[in-house]
Amino acid sequence: MTSAPTMTATVRRVRPEDAARMRALRLEMLADSPLAFLETVAEAAARPHADYAARIAAVSAGTASAQFVADPGGRFVGHAGGIAAPDEPGLTLIYAVYLTPAWRGSGLLGALVDQVAAWSRACGRPELMMEVVVGNDRAYRAYQKLGFEDTGIRVPHPRIPTLNELQMRRPA
Repeated sequence: MTSAPTMTATVRRVRPEDAARMRALRLEMLADSPLAFLETVAEAAARPHADYAARIAAVSAGTASAQFVADPGGRFVGHAGGIAAPDEPGLTLIYAVYLTPAWRGSGLLGALVDQVAAWSRACGRPELMMEVVVGNDRAYRAYQKLGFEDTGIRVPHPRIPTLNELQMRRPA
């Protein structure tokens, strides 16, 4: 009898030296899930590496914004970001959540969200909120399993006027 290989990855905050690997993951994210993110593959691919490096350096420290990655060694396989909500001091907005398809269902989604939550609490923000495209039932169910609840609030998708997003919240 043989056993399936165990997939493990370290979930951690990005570091400035992660810019190239983060750029590769960002392009994968946009190609795999174009409705979930706020730019196109072409827009992201056209951005100079220096822009990625500056962004990753900016989110690698501090309390305003942070990005976390799932790193199995080599190519990143997951990402989740958090940013302080501008109009609600106790709230962190979770953004750009993604897992490479082969890693979905591995438990990494929970680990990524847990890292954002721990960072949010450490920054004095006890609540998390995220937006999910209405009709993305797989993501909706996954976030429900992590304790997020649908608030009933619907907002227009920021780039595609025919779509709406639903807001989900939970304690950090």
